[in-house]
Amino acid sequence: MSFDPTTWLPHRAPFLLLDTVTDYEPGKRATATWQPGDDAWFFAGHFPGRPVVPGVLLVESMAQCGAVAVLADERYAGKLPLFGGVERARFRRQVVPGDLITLTCEMTQLSARGGKGSGVATVGGVVVAEADLLFVVVDA
Repeated sequence: MSFDPTTWLPHRAPFLLLDTVTDYEPGKRATATWQPGDDAWFFAGHFPGRPVVPGVLLVESMAQCGAVAVLADERYAGKLPLFGGVERARFRRQVVPGDLITLTCEMTQLSARGGKGSGVATVGGVVVAEADLLFVVVDA
């Protein structure tokens, strides 16, 4: 099963950093993929001659994956989860054009006002980034 992430997310190109949602459990977890191509807008400047996905975009892609888990829950219809903080972010290896990134985010706390999620990004089964994500929920 796979789903278009715009089913839940308000993000659109060029800032939609998920290609496909592959699995989810509303309010609990989500899994998605993202495969930045050679022509991705950020590669021209990061870095010329040696393109690397910026770590901040890996964190954002994990957060978008978490937002799917939140917004797929009917309790959050008409809401928008926004960053409240990032803790324990770690970048384990470079991600380059064409890498297929698998993203997972599991909600560890969730309330009407916000919550926390634990995100992991892998390429070929190897962890490339991970972070704990804090968010607040506001009216969309």
